[in-house]
Amino acid sequence: MHILVIEDEPTVSAFIKEGLEQNGHTVDVAFDGNIGLRKAKSGSFELVLLDLNIPIVNGIELCRQIKEEKPGLPVLMLTALGTTEDKVKGFDAGADDYLVKPFEFAELIARIRALTKRYFGIAETTNTIRVADLELDLQKKLAIRNGNKIELTAKEFALLEYFMRNKGKVLSRSEISEAVWDIDFDTETNVVDVYVNILRKKIDKQYAYKLIHTRIGMGYIFESE
Repeated sequence: MHILVIEDEPTVSAFIKEGLEQNGHTVDVAFDGNIGLRKAKSGSFELVLLDLNIPIVNGIELCRQIKEEKPGLPVLMLTALGTTEDKVKGFDAGADDYLVKPFEFAELIARIRALTKRYFGIAETTNTIRVADLELDLQKKLAIRNGNKIELTAKEFALLEYFMRNKGKVLSRSEISEAVWDIDFDTETNVVDVYVNILRKKIDKQYAYKLIHTRIGMGYIFESE
């Protein structure tokens, strides 16, 4: 995962960064609220770890602004302020979880796993399918990734919906062409590959965390892990 740590104490941020990187994550650090907001808005992060007591823009206001810009970006607050009132303020600002300092690093990793499972699993309501930080609005025929709207043609939408409904399954070109185009796969045409590449440019290119993967000799798989 690509994680943004917003923490003004250099020793604390270095400790968190090192621990997360040892667990296989990519980490960026911001030391004040302005830098944190700018990075959160412009970067392709899957999670924000946010301290409450940071300079310029405090953590509560920063969380609120991040959630306004990117409602699909999970925020985990890390802070020494552990009263019920503090936690309520954090959750009211949009925080998804709240961990009080000092904490065991194993607990932080467990909280991150729980958050990513909640956000990066698959969920479907009557009008919405969600995989990872990508949401498909079935009524508006619109894709939203990390809070950013993605315009799709009818066929691109149909292909993405088929991928998302078959998350974690390797799909052959034949299966895709039959489901999306209602035709038998013709080995002389590359229409499936062309449309998959178009989708990749729209939903994956600007994000560190990719969702569409090629399985050489087999087809494609849409997965969030």
